[in-house]
Amino acid sequence: MENKAIAQSFKLYSQLMDLHKENPFRTKAMASAAFKIDKLPFAATTLSFDELSEQPGIGKSTAEKIISLIQTGSFTDLDKLISKTPEGILEMLQIKGLGPKKIQTIWHDLEIESVGELLYACNENRLIEAKGFGLKTQEDIRKAIEFNKAHKGVFLYAKVEKIAQPLYNKLLSTFTEELSSPTGEYRRKTEIINSLELITTANLTEVQKLIESVKEYENVEVAENKINFTTDTGLKCNIRKTTKDRFALDLLLSTGSIEHVTALQAIEKELPALSTEHEIYNSLGLAYIEPELREGLAEINWAKNNLLPELITYQDLRGSLHNHSTYSDGVHTLKEMALYCKNELNLEYLGICDHSKTAVYAGGLTVEDLQKQWQEIDNLNKELAPFKIFKGIESDILGDGSLDYPEEILKEFDFVVASVHSNLKMDEKKATERLLKAIENPYTTILGHPTGRLLLSRAGYALDFRRIIDACAAHNVVIEINANPLRLDLDWRWHQYALEKGVLLSINPDAHRTEGLLDMHYGIHVARKGGLTANKCLNTFSIEKLQQYFESKKAASI
Repeated sequence: MENKAIAQSFKLYSQLMDLHKENPFRTKAMASAAFKIDKLPFAATTLSFDELSEQPGIGKSTAEKIISLIQTGSFTDLDKLISKTPEGILEMLQIKGLGPKKIQTIWHDLEIESVGELLYACNENRLIEAKGFGLKTQEDIRKAIEFNKAHKGVFLYAKVEKIAQPLYNKLLSTFTEELSSPTGEYRRKTEIINSLELITTANLTEVQKLIESVKEYENVEVAENKINFTTDTGLKCNIRKTTKDRFALDLLLSTGSIEHVTALQAIEKELPALSTEHEIYNSLGLAYIEPELREGLAEINWAKNNLLPELITYQDLRGSLHNHSTYSDGVHTLKEMALYCKNELNLEYLGICDHSKTAVYAGGLTVEDLQKQWQEIDNLNKELAPFKIFKGIESDILGDGSLDYPEEILKEFDFVVASVHSNLKMDEKKATERLLKAIENPYTTILGHPTGRLLLSRAGYALDFRRIIDACAAHNVVIEINANPLRLDLDWRWHQYALEKGVLLSINPDAHRTEGLLDMHYGIHVARKGGLTANKCLNTFSIEKLQQYFESKKAASI
């Protein structure tokens, strides 16, 4: 064990002592010991207990811990503190700019126990009001978290998109006479990406020169017909060489999942190298299958029987539901959110759903706040007509499944998004019963981010999905596809079951700032993977149709 590794263990020990508010003098002594050990001019492993004890700043107690570290990899006092610290809190200590004092606030005051929750809180602008934080600190923490996550080698689609598109454009602009395309998981719009793959007909030597000229690309290796490299964020990439004659076939073979390609090869072992993917599918007696659907599920059977859905597109969206403003924890005002929808996105309506009163951490609205917001909405609707703001709320689903606010308040909203934000550690039975009660509430219009998951950070809580979806069908409750790239929840693998049961879905950005409204693109990607059509999506409805839908839902609750 090197001195640096020993020093890091002592640094962690001092941080945990500080975090758990142990004796401040001993805490400082351990931090000092970490510094001394790191600066030792020789390997600590070569010294005896007595020799270690005699080193400046290292007494017998510290020497005992060093010997234990060398022999076992840890020491008792460190193990005790680790055992009573949540794993997510330990992970936070690795984030640049986050020390024990700030983590105490995050853990005990904001009740955040994982890095994923912390990142989500940064994106929702929740840290700036906490003691010792501010906008710059929040932004620094967000960037540090994203940097750490990137180096784990698995990436959200939204992050890969920022790398893939410039790379693809560079290939197109450099090799204008050649064919190039993204492929693999990225082309299928998979929510989690392990590696970025592209194919090209360009000369591989020239492509290599291009890759090596970009400072963000590292570890460039040339294998047979392929260039492998990584980005400075840790994303693994490869560009494979093909020919113009085989381009469509290789694109098809590399795009589909193993299951999809195997199913095609079961129809015809050697797939033909034709001019387009459309022609290849047609030669197998299949309609063309969109890349997002090529996961080896029902798509082959659909294509064989002309049952493929006409997938929803971004252009089908008429408005945006489930959004936040400065009334709770949003960055932009209600008017700014509305104007961005109207003028920048050419949408017809905005559903505002600030947090309800129980969500104190997110500036949840009191009844007095609601009255002010409703008055502003009425004024803005006159000013911005025919654009319309619908009066919504993201009502917390409380621990017993009831909704925040009494009935006399709930009935005043145009619609209610019911979401879980607390008590996320219930077992499957309790969590399911909790959601079922919320779904059965006559004022619940939309079930928000139903699993509570944060991709790459926090698994969704255990639920009996069939019972949840069946209940939504029975009580005419829409299920949200939360388009935030950290959520993408409801998972696309459950979309078909919901659609078969007659449940409407709604692609909601859960935007806390104007640019967050653009996340609807990611919602579209996973909606297409789930086979969603425009007529089964709530926010493709016109203003008039949506108004009628909300009114009929409210009438049924009386």
